[in-house]
Amino acid sequence: MKIALLFSSKQGMSKALIRFPHEEKIEEGEEPPPDMLAECDSDETIIAVQQALQKFHQVVLIEADEEAYPKLQQEKPDLVFNIAERLYGPNRESHIPTICEVLNIPYTGSDPLTLGICLDKSRAKEILSYYGVPNPRFWVVEDENSIPAEVTIPAIVKPLYEGSSKGIKDNSVVRDFSQLRQKVAEIKRLYNEPSIIEEFLTGREFTVGVLGNYPELEILPVVEIDHSQLPAGANPIYSYEAKWVWDRPEKPLEIFRCPAELSAELQEKIERVVKETCRLLRIKDWARIDLRLDAEGEPNILEINPLPGILPNPEDNSCLPKAARAAGYTYEQLINRVVYEACKRYGLPLNFASQDYFQPHSQQEIRGPYVS
Repeated sequence: MKIALLFSSKQGMSKALIRFPHEEKIEEGEEPPPDMLAECDSDETIIAVQQALQKFHQVVLIEADEEAYPKLQQEKPDLVFNIAERLYGPNRESHIPTICEVLNIPYTGSDPLTLGICLDKSRAKEILSYYGVPNPRFWVVEDENSIPAEVTIPAIVKPLYEGSSKGIKDNSVVRDFSQLRQKVAEIKRLYNEPSIIEEFLTGREFTVGVLGNYPELEILPVVEIDHSQLPAGANPIYSYEAKWVWDRPEKPLEIFRCPAELSAELQEKIERVVKETCRLLRIKDWARIDLRLDAEGEPNILEINPLPGILPNPEDNSCLPKAARAAGYTYEQLINRVVYEACKRYGLPLNFASQDYFQPHSQQEIRGPYVS
């Protein structure tokens, strides 16, 4: 099978950085925002995915830029392996799947509608709320002058449609209305988009990897974010600083517990709400879903990531590969499992040596490049 790997590299997307009128207001040293390329793929990730796919398939690499459409027309792949995030607009994660649908090319992962809904945090939360799936109360505001009086403090403030903790900094947890207004103004200035203000939940925080398609979903071992490992005085959130500044390959932040220590009751509750979220939002092939416990100990959905991060090195603390390793899967198996799930959906040939390839290994067996 010929697979086109569609990616948004940091180098490639840096060439696409453009100026918008609002950027005139950005302070010195913050143009573009320092986390602008946080969602883009490192060369190491692109190479690791390519090598994994080459176990069974012919692979062509295509940057998700303005040349992606003609390149896909020319290459005519049997399947697109999509990890492209792109840079601009609330529907940027939908661009490549939309092109694939125009060209009638099968692709891995969720469809353009699901990707757009999940990136726009309020739209995802509205659907979940309608069906009674727990998630924190929220308000969407355009700027600091439109904050409703009923907002409760403490709260957490995020850009409405960003991922990879972009715009979610240690100061995103606000404890008075002055801090709230300042944070909303900062998001408008740096990202030129609305803010979503959420009730701040103080319970345990988890992230859950999912493989497969409803109802045949595999829930990977739950990862807990251990806030006690953050620097003294830091807010108990998995912020941009926690993900990209304090946690470095040469000095990893020991913030994750996987598998998380859970009671049977809490494990069942987390799995149930994760599966229902995947069903309602029509998640395909893979995802990572973030949750936090409320005051009553009930798991609430925080974020849905249908294009999960997949940094290959264990030292980079990428949660989906970490959960896969805890389940006994190698990085190569994780990547090819996504291909397998997509092929089943489309009725494409399952070009794998045997079903035994996807059997979990012991931790000793999976040690080697890109595994822990």
